[in-house]
Amino acid sequence: MTQIRLGSRGSPLAMAQAHLVRDMLASALGADNSNFPIESFTTTGDKILDKRLQDAGGKGLFTKELDEALDAHRIDAAIHSMKDLPTKLPPGQILCCVPSREDPRDAFICNKADDLMELREGAVVGTASLRRQAQTLHLRPDLKVVTLRGSLQTRLKRLAEGDIDATFLALAGLTRLGLAGNATALVASDAMPSAAGQGALAITCRTDDTATRAAFAKLTLVDFEIATTAERAFLDALDGSCRTPIGALAKVEGNTLSFIGEVLTPDGARRWRRTETVGLGAHPHDSADALGRRLGAEIRAEAGADFQPNEVGAW
Repeated sequence: MTQIRLGSRGSPLAMAQAHLVRDMLASALGADNSNFPIESFTTTGDKILDKRLQDAGGKGLFTKELDEALDAHRIDAAIHSMKDLPTKLPPGQILCCVPSREDPRDAFICNKADDLMELREGAVVGTASLRRQAQTLHLRPDLKVVTLRGSLQTRLKRLAEGDIDATFLALAGLTRLGLAGNATALVASDAMPSAAGQGALAITCRTDDTATRAAFAKLTLVDFEIATTAERAFLDALDGSCRTPIGALAKVEGNTLSFIGEVLTPDGARRWRRTETVGLGAHPHDSADALGRRLGAEIRAEAGADFQPNEVGAW
């Protein structure tokens, strides 16, 4: 069969995810893994380790090099963590597959307390996520939050060395690397909704590449595709970048879609939230998209002048 060339970031987690997708594709098509070579890329986001991503340009920093490789026909499909994928893709590219989603919750990791609420006053929480920073400060304004960048393994090392008292990591990443045992506790979604698309994988390809699109269509899990459609629509209606603290989580059960979404100020002082459960009807993707956009618009209207995300995420 014709090769499908895959592209991925080169981090240990990204490559683990790329190998997972390659194995799924080989199984679905009855082909050998060698038909799906993987090329790794060091993205702009991987090179920035000394500041928050929103200060360097926001979403797209982990996808730019892969987008360019797709456009240049150097690869046929790019494998992303859904939460890193901008809501608007480059011209000529399409989100063609959602092949997997692990538990989307955050893991609280700490050797000094069993959960966030038990941390001592003034404890230091390290995170690179503006969402986690805002949610942490909303629940515990007495804590200190510092920037913590680097690979998952690097963050765990910084915690073990005592540079910080606690951190949050996506449970999905820990699970895919066999490190879920490092989680002290799982964070309830109603306390801290995860980032839109967290735990889900996303495959992009060229819009006109019908062969690659047909191959990946065999891997798409429709319930996860619908849920992440709602989450990304909510994100797009509000900001669409990582410059605003936004949490969104949807779940499909039968023909019903449950949704929780929120926006916070970066200091966690204010929070706007919506929860809703709807029937999906005959066109579930359209229903999911409409729900996310409507709830995002409602929050914009409620927040009014208080919701003014600027280029560096400060209000």
